[in-house]
Amino acid sequence: MKFVGAHVSASGGVFNAPLNAMKIGAKAFALFTKNQRQWVAKPFSKEIIDKFKKNLEKSEISPKYILPHDSYLINLGSPDIEKLKKSRDAFIDEIKRCEELGLELLNFHPGSHLVKVGKRDPEYHNKIMEAELKALDLIALSLNMAIDATKDTRVKLVIENTAGQGTNLGYRFEHLAHIIDNIEDKSRVGVCLDTCHTFSAGYDLRTKEAYEESMSEFDRVVGFKYLSGMHINDSKAKLGSRVDRHHSLGQGEIGWDTFRFIMNDKRMDNIPLILETIDSSIWDREIRELYNLVD
Repeated sequence: MKFVGAHVSASGGVFNAPLNAMKIGAKAFALFTKNQRQWVAKPFSKEIIDKFKKNLEKSEISPKYILPHDSYLINLGSPDIEKLKKSRDAFIDEIKRCEELGLELLNFHPGSHLVKVGKRDPEYHNKIMEAELKALDLIALSLNMAIDATKDTRVKLVIENTAGQGTNLGYRFEHLAHIIDNIEDKSRVGVCLDTCHTFSAGYDLRTKEAYEESMSEFDRVVGFKYLSGMHINDSKAKLGSRVDRHHSLGQGEIGWDTFRFIMNDKRMDNIPLILETIDSSIWDREIRELYNLVD
């Protein structure tokens, strides 16, 4: 069974997110548990937590289909010692906030190595590979530290693949696999595949043959056992562009066929499928259209 929703607003308080999900007919949703552009947030009061849980019960959406996203400021692979510590502290706080709300997942971008190398440098590729490997190891270490600091929780840390824009890591399935391979408690780690990011990173999804080839590559390198959620987005950017630009479904370079494949793929059953498309006013329609694709 498919559970489709969108990344809804938590404006006015996290307790509003379940209600906003209800308004668009969602069976899943994503949210920020704090302002995504601030390092520190005021702790949840008991009143806020109780109100969130009450509204969640009203929505009839299970916590297993909620995919909260961490702050955009966090970079678990930062080469800057001070920013790395702030990122680790903020990430641990994000995990604890999810636990307080009774949520089971926390979605995050792996991080960025931030190393600038000119493409005319004869050692460009070697230097980039070295920077990526160093940052990937740092991300794995950061996750192990976060898991160790939250042993009393079972919140799964869900790594999102990226388009590979700038110095962002996670645009290759091998990046995700490298991080997971270095996690000590693998029961606490999962993966979120973003269709826009996957396509922009160079994995074609537009035909049945291409889709199956890309999904088989994901299974071989990472493994579907780690797939814990998806972001369902079309792409303004072309295949392999490594540009992260979401679009409404069917209006971008990916097209409707891909979303039909996903909605009829049993490997995507029983995980949150979250819209992050650019026009929130049509999310209710996009959700209905996705369900209509089921054969």
